Amino acid sequence: MGRPRKPLLDRERITTAALAIVDENGEFSVPQVARRLGVQTGSLYHHVDGRDGIVELLRERICSAIDETPLTSGLPWDEAIAGWARSYRAAFAAHPKAIPLLTTHPVRAPRVLAQYELGVALLLDAGFALPDVMPVIIALDNTVLGSALDMAAPDAMWEPTEEGLTPLLERALGAGPEGRTDAAFELALTGFVARCRVLLDA
Repeated sequence: MGRPRKPLLDRERITTAALAIVDENGEFSVPQVARRLGVQTGSLYHHVDGRDGIVELLRERICSAIDETPLTSGLPWDEAIAGWARSYRAAFAAHPKAIPLLTTHPVRAPRVLAQYELGVALLLDAGFALPDVMPVIIALDNTVLGSALDMAAPDAMWEPTEEGLTPLLERALGAGPEGRTDAAFELALTGFVARCRVLLDA
């Protein structure tokens, strides 16, 4: 019998299977991935470094959808950061159940670290003090990932049940704009950039 034209197992197939499980359940195990692929669990270890290795493959796959060109475009730093943040949010909003998993594991994937390297370079070139760089990046992560989770939430997150108990809340909800998650994200992003300008000026 001839050999198959395509390998039965590779890192791309492992990543696709694991991401499908995470999108369904918010978690995965190596045996689950093996079952999804129809192979023995031990076979996966020829291609990945266990569960942690698969987590980093998931991180790389999701982050590959982030447009990093704003970071190297020559735009002013605030426009570049905002453009990167919007793309970053969209990439993770496509896989919100992966966010808790990825945020509880250190970032080791080289391609992802390379994006952060570009971000650090942008901030340093803009004149940010070195001790301020990581707080800025962490704050951006928190803003983006929190909003990506919010995009997966129900449209009606507040449902007053007793009439007259929360009249101000009900009025505020009724006056809220369409596309609440986008409006809230842009507000948070504007505030984040404004605070960064204060750091830079200091």
